[in-house]
Amino acid sequence: MKKYSVVTQYVLLGLCLGLFILITPVKAQFAKGADVSWVTQMEASGKKFYNSSGTQQDLFTILSGKTINSIRLRVWVNPSGSWNNQADVIAKAKRAKAAGMRIMIDFHYSDTWADPANQAKPAAWTSYDFTTLMNTTYNYTYNVMTALKSAGITPTWVQVGNETNNGMLWNDGKASVNMKNFAWLVNCGYNAVKAVSSSTKVIVHLSNGYDNSLFRWMFDGLKANGASWDVIGMSLYPTTSNWSTLNSQCLTNMNDMVSRYGKEVMICEVGMDVTAASTCKSFLIDIMNKVKSVSGSKGLGVFYWEPECYNSWQGYGKGAFDTSGKPTVAMDAFSSISAREITEEPIDNQQSRTFVVYPNPAEDQLKITLPDDYKGGHCKIYNNAGEALISKKIEGKTSVIELTAIPAGLYIVKVNNGERTLSAKFIKK
Repeated sequence: MKKYSVVTQYVLLGLCLGLFILITPVKAQFAKGADVSWVTQMEASGKKFYNSSGTQQDLFTILSGKTINSIRLRVWVNPSGSWNNQADVIAKAKRAKAAGMRIMIDFHYSDTWADPANQAKPAAWTSYDFTTLMNTTYNYTYNVMTALKSAGITPTWVQVGNETNNGMLWNDGKASVNMKNFAWLVNCGYNAVKAVSSSTKVIVHLSNGYDNSLFRWMFDGLKANGASWDVIGMSLYPTTSNWSTLNSQCLTNMNDMVSRYGKEVMICEVGMDVTAASTCKSFLIDIMNKVKSVSGSKGLGVFYWEPECYNSWQGYGKGAFDTSGKPTVAMDAFSSISAREITEEPIDNQQSRTFVVYPNPAEDQLKITLPDDYKGGHCKIYNNAGEALISKKIEGKTSVIELTAIPAGLYIVKVNNGERTLSAKFIKK
């Protein structure tokens, strides 16, 4: 694991509170996705997969034939049996890349399942104080991302936490107890991802995508505490009787997230009872069309959770393969939806690199480091009301801003050189 000295801990705290990179629209395919994290474990147990004609094939080939173009993979820190650990994730990611698919990595920050009811720290992290926990979260995320990069994998998306309805890494990061801690942990993951791949989009993911009050509470809290994220992720698991209602509520919520926070949205998990394949197909077609209709073309895609699961593998009954290991009619929903290009907002135009402010939280001084290709500029510090409180000309790559004239609070620092603007959030203690 990559280690940082005590001297750099305050720099890491700064990294854990946000850096913004220039945004330029590009075109990308609508994500028709599947989380297939169980595939290697299923194969090791002797499970085989077959296409709709009954011919045995590699799972990724079958999914590609159903027009799946994106794969989601969960990663656990030190799991029992090694399934979903770093090496297992890299092996699956290589297969997805070879099949021409984009990749989402889903950090659970646990040794096992993380979900709304369970957000246990990895066993090795349980004794850490909060500063050490932040550093470890950053280092762990950085190391997994670096290992993926070394294997030729650059994820299109990364989730920092899984179904974090009440935060993660409990109890330190429990949102209902300390939203600020959760926001800082999100930023540790966010900035570790960006340090390795600035173009990768970072997702904060909650369950119950129809529950607007939950999403407003969480993202209002994250925003107020200086968190950074690129995409709002949702799960949606309706029944055969309420899917139409929940889909409509989910669309309302997605549009509200776009309007309220200006962020893109994505359905990171869906599923329905495997025995209701025809109804599931209708549900999938409807939710994909609704995501594509999100205002501003900010709906990025839909992922089915573990569709390859069959014969109640691990007791799960919401896969989309039948008892013989073939895709059900539900998977035909993806073929019926166009993957036409949509406008996305990348985080990096490949000209910017790192804009860092530290220490963060700061006391009397704030240090600013500009990207290598950014030549000087004028720096201003704004409060939440948009008032410019401090103004200073920046000559070199690194500069120090005196903060003694402003009170404690959350601020935005902006640097403009006449060509583009860089900005970051920081906290004055």
